[in-house]
Amino acid sequence: MHPYNPSMELRDLPDYPFTPQRFDVRPGIAMSYLDEGPRDGEAAAPEVILMLHGNPSWSFYWRHLVNGLKDRYRCIVPDHVGMGLSDRPDDAADAQPRYDYTLASRIEDVDALLRHLGIDGPLTLAVHDWGGMIGFGWALERWGRVRRLVITNTAAFPLPASKPMPWQLSLGRDSRLGGWAIRRFNLFARGAAWLGTERRLPAAVRRGYAGVYDGWDKAIATLRFMQDIPLREGDRAWALLKRSEAALPGHAQVPAFIAWGLRDFVFDRHFLDGFRKALPQAEVHAFEDANHYVLEDKHEVLVPAIRAFLDTHPVHGADNGLA
Repeated sequence: MHPYNPSMELRDLPDYPFTPQRFDVRPGIAMSYLDEGPRDGEAAAPEVILMLHGNPSWSFYWRHLVNGLKDRYRCIVPDHVGMGLSDRPDDAADAQPRYDYTLASRIEDVDALLRHLGIDGPLTLAVHDWGGMIGFGWALERWGRVRRLVITNTAAFPLPASKPMPWQLSLGRDSRLGGWAIRRFNLFARGAAWLGTERRLPAAVRRGYAGVYDGWDKAIATLRFMQDIPLREGDRAWALLKRSEAALPGHAQVPAFIAWGLRDFVFDRHFLDGFRKALPQAEVHAFEDANHYVLEDKHEVLVPAIRAFLDTHPVHGADNGLA
């Protein structure tokens, strides 16, 4: 078990002037999260933006958007267990405490965080990578609370039949040697920090993405996420993913903003086309010169565009016709 002292990881992080908070999401397991912007009592019913990262990133991915919204919007940004500044519990059968690194666990954690914060009303769901499956999985029983969507390079449905499984993911999902190398050398997070953008990231930003996973114990979740990728019936996350695929088109009336880096070797045009089909009224911003970390490549364009989208589609509690 590896609890974190966030101050040790926050030195010299560019554009991350935040003070993460922590709570026990499960007995003995602390989740780190950001809660930035006005609270109830400080502003009239501040609108909540729930931002969910994927693998191998953490709340650091959302920092530009948080900085661009926190004057008006309450931004809730968790680090999933095993990621970012959250604890790194083991999943061995005899581990104490033990954590089950599954999609279902992630969904439960998000709901526990919102209950901890007393957030039980409408919100905007912003997702990236695995954050899509976590967020849309959470929404399955709570779609009446989701009033806007901000979708960036992610999935809410299985790998399209026309797209082969990328070998880089198979290396972690299906190979014991590959999985060992990912944990031993932090290959996935390091590789994403170098290859996940079209612009070359400053060294301090690359360290921000990958440094929190340096070390065998620190990298456990980056591998477990890969091993949990659902490809077929019988995989642990398959049923949730299929439910999400079936449900999403029924909520096409929810205002949606899609930002997509077309150079992403995983979440490429095949996945973007799936979202266009499911959400035909969505506002789409697709970039030929952006990659998986689209908010790194295009934050100067996307942050004001997302803010304009949110301002154009205000949340008015339960009376906006979407419940």
